[in-house]
Amino acid sequence: MPQVAEIQLYVKYVRTVQTIYGIDVSHYQGKINWQAVPLDPNVRYVYIKATESSGIVDEYYRKNLYEARRAGLPVGVYHFFSPSSSAMMQLKNFFENVDPRQQDLIPIIDVEKRGRGSSLDFHGKLSAVLRETEKYFGVKPIIYTGVNFYNEHLAGRYVDYKFMIARYGDEIPPLFDDVPIIMWQFTSHGSVSGIQGDVDRSCLMDNYTLQDISIPKRNNH
Repeated sequence: MPQVAEIQLYVKYVRTVQTIYGIDVSHYQGKINWQAVPLDPNVRYVYIKATESSGIVDEYYRKNLYEARRAGLPVGVYHFFSPSSSAMMQLKNFFENVDPRQQDLIPIIDVEKRGRGSSLDFHGKLSAVLRETEKYFGVKPIIYTGVNFYNEHLAGRYVDYKFMIARYGDEIPPLFDDVPIIMWQFTSHGSVSGIQGDVDRSCLMDNYTLQDISIPKRNNH
């Protein structure tokens, strides 16, 4: 494990008018006025929670998916990974409720909980979910996690994946590894048109574009 001194330096990331912003939503946002959302310059892409663990389907998933796409927004989904549920049952839940043909963006596996099992069990389940998701969608999923969780539990293990990293503030997420951070979730208290209350906001990093998070057309089922 690298020493703290070896961690990447905190570097202020200058967001400009060219920065591509997006949001992620779930049932926590309630009813969304999707026709108003694309009028906000801070929303160029949307990630929608689809499933969690082995038996949870977000109650707003299908409505959000339909309305967001009808509003002309590029849409992707995420599955909230549970270390206490079998990989097979989580994949069954995810795949039975998500049609890759309805997705514009590379799917995300949301990893925030370590669980009480062994490290071998945790990484075995997560690796299986990532591997089978890639087969189903035809593209490697993006891994979402927090900066601290990454450094403590994921560092050095998933270097072939791109990441969406949560770190709230004005400085880019500092990671132990030089893995590609394709998106940065910089606040959980964002405000955008069409949504009442807080919403998670993110932006694409460096020179990444919407094409870099889009499912290649040839890979759609």
